[in-house]
Parts: sequence; C-alpha cells; structure tokens
Amino acid sequence: MARRPDRIRIEVFGPASEAEAVEDAFRPSEEAIRSLARLIGRQIAREQFERARALERKQARQNRSGPMR
Repeated sequence: MARRPDRIRIEVFGPASEAEAVEDAFRPSEEAIRSLARLIGRQIAREQFERARALERKQARQNRSGPMR
C-alpha cells in the first residue's frame, strides 16, 4: 500500500494585473445574469399577457350569452 502524504500543498497564484483581473472576472457572470434576467422578464410578460387574453375571452363569452330569462 502506498503511503499518503501528511499534508496537501495548494499553491495560489494571484492575477497578473489586479485591476484588469477584477473587470474580467465579473464580466462573464454579469452577462449571464443579464441574459437570465431578460429571459425571466419575457416569461413573466408572456404569462401576464396570456392571463389578460384569457380574461378578455371569458368576459366576451359571458357578454355574448347575456342574461337568460
């Protein structure tokens, strides 16, 4: 059986240019968040529109049938 090392060594390397790295680090995630928010907003608008149309159709059916005597 092979002997395991007592400690694991992890090396961390800092960014080459800190100002440049901060901008680049958030750019992809910001674009993804905006894209996701846009998709969610469109879905909400679509659902609201469908509910409004369904209500209009329901009211139109009720108006066509009129009161029964």
